[in-house]
Amino acid sequence: MPATLRPSPLAEPNQTLSHRIRTDLEAKILSGDWAPGHRIPFEHELMAQYGCARMTVNKVIAGLVAAGLIERRRRAGSFVAQPRIHSAVLRIPDLPVEIAARGEIYRYQLIARKRRPVRQDDPAGLADEEGVEVLELTCLHYANGRPLALEQRLISLSTVPGAAEVDFATIAPGSWLLQHVPWTEAEHRISARAATARVAEALGVAKGAACLCLERRTWRSGETVTHVRQLFRGDAYDLVARFSPQG
Repeated sequence: MPATLRPSPLAEPNQTLSHRIRTDLEAKILSGDWAPGHRIPFEHELMAQYGCARMTVNKVIAGLVAAGLIERRRRAGSFVAQPRIHSAVLRIPDLPVEIAARGEIYRYQLIARKRRPVRQDDPAGLADEEGVEVLELTCLHYANGRPLALEQRLISLSTVPGAAEVDFATIAPGSWLLQHVPWTEAEHRISARAATARVAEALGVAKGAACLCLERRTWRSGETVTHVRQLFRGDAYDLVARFSPQG
């Protein structure tokens, strides 16, 4: 049975009913309470919940579909949509899953964790969000006991306040975010980097060795979720994509 919706406490008295229903549904989706694939209450259930006409509910659902938050399935109902990414080639990887799929043993180490205000030298976008706090995480991913990737991540605590309470010593932040925080937009940037002394020490390679750098930023309805930079050993990781021309 679907969870009962409660009107948002932030709803203003002068809001239209359709706006209030949309606010409530969006809150469930964007908070992660309703994960991708979760069935939205049927229209008649929402009509009974809010005491409104079918037209009002239909308008709300149509708006959420247009925003990419909900998808309709014929004869099955409406469901929280899977996140969409601009690139047709890349998806957001879950490193523990990918490494296990390669038949290797995954291990993760949290090196540093700090909660701090956003700084001007933070990546573009985050640096513009004055007064925002971020969770800064540095961690190392291993495959078969050998360092694979050094990760430096910032999580916006204004968008994901729950991250401040998570013990990232036991779960990789990327895995936790994929499981708990839906995103609506993502951007990848791939480049080649020479290992600095710090990176070389962490990855067990020579200073100046070639590394694959993957930078990614995700948003949720225009608000930054996370910015991450992952530096992979050049001799241990590559990106492979298979795709077809778009008609």
